[in-house]
Amino acid sequence: MNWKDRCFLSLDEEKLFEDSGHRTRFFELLDCYSGYPFFTRGLCKCMYLSAWDEEHFAIMLETLTAMSLGRETDTADMRIQGDTLAESRPDAEYYVCQLSNAFLDNKDFILPPGAGIEPAQRHIITQALKAAQIIDSI
Repeated sequence: MNWKDRCFLSLDEEKLFEDSGHRTRFFELLDCYSGYPFFTRGLCKCMYLSAWDEEHFAIMLETLTAMSLGRETDTADMRIQGDTLAESRPDAEYYVCQLSNAFLDNKDFILPPGAGIEPAQRHIITQALKAAQIIDSI
């Protein structure tokens, strides 16, 4: 079994997909872009996070399509866009952007204890961190 399939099955076995849409969106991203030179475990973690809903999935799909057409070999430009996006978000999206950037940088992320975010967003971040541990273990 290849890495891509092990990754998907491991996340599925741990029940880390919120619903069938999340599972399908993640698999589509993984299936389409895991063979590109810019693909990393950090990007895979971002894919999991972006597949959570249609809006973020569409943003990720557009970004990855542009990267593949531009023959990108790394995620440096994506990382810069993440910083720009984070600074323009005053709400929980700021922390989601920071989490994505931590994934791309291969660094730990700890949600500040005083972060004023709703339980739903906190759940997304918590699940993404669990998924990240699994992705790193494969």
